[in-house]
Amino acid sequence: MAPRKLAAGNWKMNGTLASLAEIDQLLADHPRPGCDVLICPPATLVHALAGRVEGKIAVGGQDCHAKTSGAHTGDIAAAQLRDAGASHVILGHSERRTDHGETDADVAAKSVAAYEAGLVAVICVGETEAQRDAGETLDVISTQLAGSIPEGATAANTVIAYEPVWAIGTGRTPTSEQIAEVHALIRDRLAARFADGADFALLYGGSVKPGNAAEIFAIPHVNGALVGGASLRAADFGPIISALSAA
Repeated sequence: MAPRKLAAGNWKMNGTLASLAEIDQLLADHPRPGCDVLICPPATLVHALAGRVEGKIAVGGQDCHAKTSGAHTGDIAAAQLRDAGASHVILGHSERRTDHGETDADVAAKSVAAYEAGLVAVICVGETEAQRDAGETLDVISTQLAGSIPEGATAANTVIAYEPVWAIGTGRTPTSEQIAEVHALIRDRLAARFADGADFALLYGGSVKPGNAAEIFAIPHVNGALVGGASLRAADFGPIISALSAA
């Protein structure tokens, strides 16, 4: 089984019910995309979006708690996301790791909770600018992969997203050679650890735009993208979907 192509949009803390009109436009423009499409809106919109798209595209959450329930004010359980209509959940995004101090162990525990709820975990890894400049990128990614991906991971329940922290929302993008180097490392680590490691979908994220999408998708072991700001508007996300479909 070859890795599936996936265009994933992370809306972060953006969007209201009115914003879902952009998804209506996206579906109108791309009724039969040549790749899988996933939108991860704020938790307030998961149920409304799931009902709106009626399975035409996938819907995901942006985080979940490792516990199934309990006294965790403000958190959301994986089963609650599933109940609201989600099929995926983003875990270990650098903004969660930085802003909330999440560790690799935290990400692994949340991933297990996602699997138990029937969700696909989109596990994020990536180095900071200081780590890149110090030549530590491959060591950092290797450590994050080892600690963040639990033993129960398979190509069916896990997607890996490489997002260099210094490229997220900055307009800066690594060179094709830099992306290729990291994605090759990720593929090697997965293949060494999991029987179906060659089949995991590997996404690149970090200032993916219509203008650079085709070049990024031509890089070996890049099976799609985790897109931030450019996923908020159909006019921006649509060309990225088209580029991936043609890759």
